[in-house]
Amino acid sequence: MAGKKGRQTVRDMVLSLAVIGVAVAVMYAFIPHDDSAKAERAAVQRVSYRVELATARRAAPYAVAAPVGLPHAWRATSVSYKATPDGKGGAWHLGFLDPHDQYAAVEQSDAEPADFVHEVTLNAHRTKGSQQVDGDRWVRYEGAKYRALVREQPGVTTVLTGTASYSELGRLAGALQAKREKV
Repeated sequence: MAGKKGRQTVRDMVLSLAVIGVAVAVMYAFIPHDDSAKAERAAVQRVSYRVELATARRAAPYAVAAPVGLPHAWRATSVSYKATPDGKGGAWHLGFLDPHDQYAAVEQSDAEPADFVHEVTLNAHRTKGSQQVDGDRWVRYEGAKYRALVREQPGVTTVLTGTASYSELGRLAGALQAKREKV
């Protein structure tokens, strides 16, 4: 009897584990368990940049550019204006996540163009290509991390940079309006 009772106990334990395994498999299959993409998207906070934009447009010695009319799927995530120590120049930054959750930023400065472009594009290099957006020619840059569209004008360099595609950077370029507010 002892041998038969021992085999029944082992058999009952194996059957119990099989039933539990099936229950766990069913729960795993039907209960959502990977919300990392949703959680990551929700974790990025949208910022308002209206006040910082008005301040930069009063302080900068150039017309500060910001997009107008971008779809709601574009989310502003960071904004800053840093004046030079002498107060006669500065750098404007406005960061976004595009509709595909790729980073895109508007960077502007009256600093030396080559150094500024090198800094904000994380060492991207000029390519042979360019892109026309609303009659303006933007030069393409490509780097290990970021790509960029660059437009140099007298007194200001505008760089659209990030992980976003050239198409999305072009969409951002098409929405830009540059203004300077009187003090």
